[in-house]
Amino acid sequence: MKLDETLEMLKELTDARGIPGNEREARDVMTKHIKPYADEIDHDGLGSLIASKNGDENGPKIMIAGHLDEVGFMLTRIDDKGFIYFQTVGGWWSQVMLAQRVSIVTRSGETITGVIGSKPPHILTSEARKKPVDIKDMFIDAGAQSKEEVLSWGVAPGDMIVPYFEFTVMKNENYLLAKAWDNRIGCAIAIEVMKRLKEEKHPNRLYSVGAIQEEVGLRGAKTATNKIQPDIGFAVDVGIAGDTPGVTAKESVGTMGEGPQILLYDASMVSHRGLRNFVVDTAEELNIPYQFATMSGGGTDAGSIHLSGTGIPTLAICIPTRYIHSHAAMLHREDFENTVKLLVEIVKRLDADTVKTITFE
Repeated sequence: MKLDETLEMLKELTDARGIPGNEREARDVMTKHIKPYADEIDHDGLGSLIASKNGDENGPKIMIAGHLDEVGFMLTRIDDKGFIYFQTVGGWWSQVMLAQRVSIVTRSGETITGVIGSKPPHILTSEARKKPVDIKDMFIDAGAQSKEEVLSWGVAPGDMIVPYFEFTVMKNENYLLAKAWDNRIGCAIAIEVMKRLKEEKHPNRLYSVGAIQEEVGLRGAKTATNKIQPDIGFAVDVGIAGDTPGVTAKESVGTMGEGPQILLYDASMVSHRGLRNFVVDTAEELNIPYQFATMSGGGTDAGSIHLSGTGIPTLAICIPTRYIHSHAAMLHREDFENTVKLLVEIVKRLDADTVKTITFE
């Protein structure tokens, strides 16, 4: 099918390769799409992208951050037979990894295809076959005969290895399947909010951020926030969709297609009550669907944003997503659209007096 402008942007963002510490390709794509709507493009010292737009140069600073990095792997060793060993970068569950195709990206930018392998189950004991394979026992087969052959391709320790998956619009076109929704969807939302405010008045200074290294400790959000020094912060990320078989109503924290998730708390932050209430009131006023979510573990860039400086009222807004931290995740386009709509209206309402009320009352 022919992709519309929004789908083309989403495809380019998710196709880009960028594990923590190697976000340049994703950053270049985000820059391409946000530059026409920004007054200025800047970066922090670690490489996070900071696009700004002045609605009122004396108004409060509003930060909307997605993160550029995706979970992946780093090449650590090549054995004499040409098999490649790796370190996970970001959180992986071993059961989603075996027999999956990966792309090894060399220093020169060349892509070498590989597949994740392990000892064949046919030669394991019956007891061993019942157990998941440990990640430490996996390797990547790039179809080489020797270490020397792999080295001759320009492959070296430290190279990034990323999941390979083709962006796919499902039969029901609201459902979108791709790698790296975590968190190129947040970057796409940051782009789209600035785009829709291009010709709009807003009583503040908007900063749309593509932060780096979220998956290894919320690092880029910290340095970007220190540079911007915002008055209000939003982290936009994927959330957990609990609408698949086997998930009980008690366990479920979100349903695809029912609007953005307002994250009440996770392991990195308790949401700011004043800002949360303001967002909920705005959604109610405009009949924008939303849902609440909690996570006992994990975190978003909001965890770093809210602790920067002397403290910043911050909220995480998430897109319910199935199968995150794997080769292929799925989300719903209407959740993307409603999150953008909600954030646009929030930014238009965040004048100096409102920010003061949110912060101090």
